[in-house]
Amino acid sequence: MRETLGDSTVAAADAAAGYFRSYSAVALLALIGVLFVAVAFGAGRLLRPVVPTPEKLLTYECGVDPVGEGWAHTQVRYYVYAFLYVIFAVDSVFLFPWATVFAAPGYGAATLVEMFVFLGFLAVGLLYAYKKGVLEWT
Repeated sequence: MRETLGDSTVAAADAAAGYFRSYSAVALLALIGVLFVAVAFGAGRLLRPVVPTPEKLLTYECGVDPVGEGWAHTQVRYYVYAFLYVIFAVDSVFLFPWATVFAAPGYGAATLVEMFVFLGFLAVGLLYAYKKGVLEWT
């Protein structure tokens, strides 16, 4: 059967087999990881003591017994500030790889332009948040 196929077909089949063989190692590792977690959870479920008491069924937070209602009014603006902080903190992480590429010979001008485009997008987002009144602490 192999002799009747063309050389290009045989080469393509060999390449596909090698391609899937390399992914079979990844699939096997993922399966081993899933089995490891499943066995750990199963062993925990089988070995733990199950003795429910009224104290164990109480709502618990930070070692303090719950007092009052479960609903609490929270200002959304605090989340907005936290969200803006996370955005700029994550974006600042991209500055370090950029600095290493910028220092490499031959990449200076293009990398500098790319970074100014990136910082421009950040500035537009910050300007938008300012125009919407998100950054006003009232």
